[in-house]
This record gives sequence, C-alpha cells and structure tokens, in this order.
Amino acid sequence: QVQVVESGGGLVQAGGSLRLSCETSGRTFSRYTMAWFRQAPGKEREFVSAITWNGGITKYADSAKGRFTISRDNANWVYLQMNSLKPEDTAVYYCAVRESFIILTTSSQYSYWGQGTQVTVSS
Repeated sequence: QVQVVESGGGLVQAGGSLRLSCETSGRTFSRYTMAWFRQAPGKEREFVSAITWNGGITKYADSAKGRFTISRDNANWVYLQMNSLKPEDTAVYYCAVRESFIILTTSSQYSYWGQGTQVTVSS
C-alpha cells in the first residue's frame, strides 16, 4: 500500500520561507511524477509544482515561479522550498504521485495523495 506523508508546514510571516517535505513508501515506482497542490479555504485544489521521476523536468504554476523550488534527492523524497511567502500562499499543501513521467496539472490525474500540511502566512 502506497503511503504519502507531507511535513514542514507551519506559521510564517510574509516574506519568510518554509521547506515542505514529502516521503512516499510502500511501493517502488518505475517512472512517475511527484507534485505539490494546495487548497485554500473555500477554493478548489490547485497545482503548485511538479517534478519527474529523474528530476529532469519541473513545472511551476505562475504563482510559484521565481519563489518556489521543487527538488528530489532520491526515489522517495520530494521537497518544495518556498521563499518570499505571501498571505495568499496560505493553504493546505498536498503531495501527490502520478505513475507517468508526463507532468499534468490536474489533480484527478494523480493517484496517490498525502493528508496535507498546513501553511499559514501572516501579513
């Protein structure tokens, strides 16, 4: 059974930084994409960033470009470094896995999800 666990959320002031971590376990994927999504209260879940299984391709939402960096250091871990945080970044951040090396930005295309980690940015 695949498990996806996020960590690293918290409360930070505007302009600050946080680093989110995501670990998968229970299965070895041959080729896959790992992504971060977020969901703010009253809003739909939205794509933030994704990285392919070998780290060769990354993709960012416009809201994340220039401020967030996605990375991975082995088959099971992916990170999201978030700098220059804004109050509008406040949301629950979810890590997700898709069994394909093609990056898609629609949440329904991802099969495995974590429980989410809360990020709150105060003004």
